[in-house]
Amino acid sequence: MLDTIGLQITGDELPEGHVLTLDRIQERFGVSRTVARETMRVLESMGLVRSRRRVGITVQPRASWNVFDPRVIWWRLSGNGRDAQLRSLTQLRIAVEPIAAGAAARNASAADRERVVGLAAAMRTRGEAGELDKFLELDIAFHALLLDAGGNEMFAALTEVVAAVLRGRTQLGLMPRRPVPKALDLHEAVARAVADGRPERAEQAMRELLGEVRKAMTADD
Repeated sequence: MLDTIGLQITGDELPEGHVLTLDRIQERFGVSRTVARETMRVLESMGLVRSRRRVGITVQPRASWNVFDPRVIWWRLSGNGRDAQLRSLTQLRIAVEPIAAGAAARNASAADRERVVGLAAAMRTRGEAGELDKFLELDIAFHALLLDAGGNEMFAALTEVVAAVLRGRTQLGLMPRRPVPKALDLHEAVARAVADGRPERAEQAMRELLGEVRKAMTADD
């Protein structure tokens, strides 16, 4: 029920200003009032709806949405606004992740420096074998480590956002059957720069990597 209504709101099937009622939700989904109310509470916490006495539950404008909520990201990726959502998320990544990689090169622990190199090597093995599910989990771990290792809690808070877009690209069939060799090379270049404590090179390599992502999206368009 949550996914259905969330998809309808983020896909504009239920437009801004549309009024929902608990009675209609109960009737449509065959659920108790408690379940219907809890679903609306979750959607309200995401900024998708607002509940007001004597008015009902009103769909809110896009500006009110918590666009960093992983569920909102997934719904938008799954709907008719997929391309716009991918573009905005990629722009966010380009703005943040190169700086985060540079910070990791300065501040990462010895264990994190060793681990990022291992993750990049494992990504090459899984990627060249076409094992996309395993590659995806390694890719998420790679980017999460870099967002966290620099010691900036604001970067670390974006881990789930980046994970959501990486999962979305794979699960929605937007990834090639095998990662392109240049992307694998650049992951390893980022890892080596972090391990060697070279922040400028880490930042540059990450920027090149995300440039490849943006180029692939433009090609899909």
